[in-house]
Amino acid sequence: MENNHPKIEVLNENQKNTLHSASLEVLQETGVNVHSEVTRKRLAEAGCQVDENRVRIPGHLIQWALNQFPKKVELYDRNGDSAMNLEGKNCYFGTGSDTPFVIDLDTGLRRNAVLSDIENVSRLTDSLHNLDFLMCMGIASDVPPSISDLYHFRAMVSNTIKPIIFTAWNSSNLEEIIKIADIVAGSHENLERSPFLALYAEPTAPLTHGLLSCEKLEVICRSNLPVVYTPGLITGASSPVSSAGAIVVANAEILSGLLITQLINPGTPVIAGGGGMMTMDMHSMIASYGSPEFMLNWCSLREMGAYYGLPVFGFAGVSDSLIFDQQAGIEGALWVLLACLEGGNLIHDVGYIESGLTTSYQMIVAMDETIGLVRRFMQGVSVSVEDLAFDTISSVGPGGHFLTERHTLDHFRENWRPDIFNHSNRNDWESAGAGSLGDKALQKAKKIVADCTPLPLDPNVKKHIDDILTFAKSRLNEMD
Repeated sequence: MENNHPKIEVLNENQKNTLHSASLEVLQETGVNVHSEVTRKRLAEAGCQVDENRVRIPGHLIQWALNQFPKKVELYDRNGDSAMNLEGKNCYFGTGSDTPFVIDLDTGLRRNAVLSDIENVSRLTDSLHNLDFLMCMGIASDVPPSISDLYHFRAMVSNTIKPIIFTAWNSSNLEEIIKIADIVAGSHENLERSPFLALYAEPTAPLTHGLLSCEKLEVICRSNLPVVYTPGLITGASSPVSSAGAIVVANAEILSGLLITQLINPGTPVIAGGGGMMTMDMHSMIASYGSPEFMLNWCSLREMGAYYGLPVFGFAGVSDSLIFDQQAGIEGALWVLLACLEGGNLIHDVGYIESGLTTSYQMIVAMDETIGLVRRFMQGVSVSVEDLAFDTISSVGPGGHFLTERHTLDHFRENWRPDIFNHSNRNDWESAGAGSLGDKALQKAKKIVADCTPLPLDPNVKKHIDDILTFAKSRLNEMD
């Protein structure tokens, strides 16, 4: 008998239909700004009304796009083995991207991110069992800024075999990153067949597809590789403050972005559902990652993604707290639970604090443990004949105990067992040093970074990658 897995539902069918109709009305009546002449021309040829940068999109084109994209996006590891099937309610978790700051492992102080942080986070992610993919978690301040994305990708692909979601500053750098990936995969044909990466790009809220984003979509779609193209708006600032209004803006960006990708290359694998809908805190003016409105709005947008059959991008393990503390744990854990209950597919940002500005190694480790706990909860309750334990109950009878029963021996290991969360009594805890969760998370992060060695790249592959970066750096020197 199949288990009934825990779930939640925010929107009913009438609400989804209303939001869909409103999104189509916005696309047809208000339209979107598109700052790429190439993209505007393609949209016009498809039947859109184009007036300078403004493009108004008829509903039948959106329906056409919804019929083109694959309903499942499969990502592989660096070795070419299947790692993530992004469909239905399959949930996969990974780190976030591009924070300017990190909390130093040794000093505990906030500082600018450097390239070694991206290498360390990559090794950490490679070793943590509940993290499925990697984003770079930093903007390295100690390499040339205009090509730091190339350094980021090299650091990631050299220090994990897990799938990589990456950012690129422009289309030229994206082409270089794809060259690196081709080298790692052995050929572009191998990479297309078993992609271990996906580009992350996004529209600009409200309702704008910028030149850089359009140019990057041209490159990634023509390369027939997966792309995450999903909104990142702030309610009350770059969208209406109301949930429904914000969802309509985000959904219109998703649908118009999906159309752009499918017009470039029908069948391009796109993770377009979900996306960021942070709430503007009008007191502090931060874009809050921990607000209940963001959680509610993302759940709604995830359900709209499922309404269209789109693989969904999501959030977990993230907090507005400035340090790894009780607030960080509460907000991060709530996000993990919501992501699993809703069934988001590609769940990123594990380890973000300070509203996405800072990477915390402690947060990454603690949220990895939280993901394991929630995944066990999501398995639900099995009521098979073996699990009902009729014979064992009869054998023990009223007033007995089950500690020495064979059924207990056979099944107790199915219960979740923590690594750094405390399930000890006080005497054992004190004997082990009376460490807090933060202490144990920090110790685990340090140990992994110091001791764990990821599967290395072939020396010839590494040399080819280094040559690409050397050439990119020499071009910068020539320009200077």
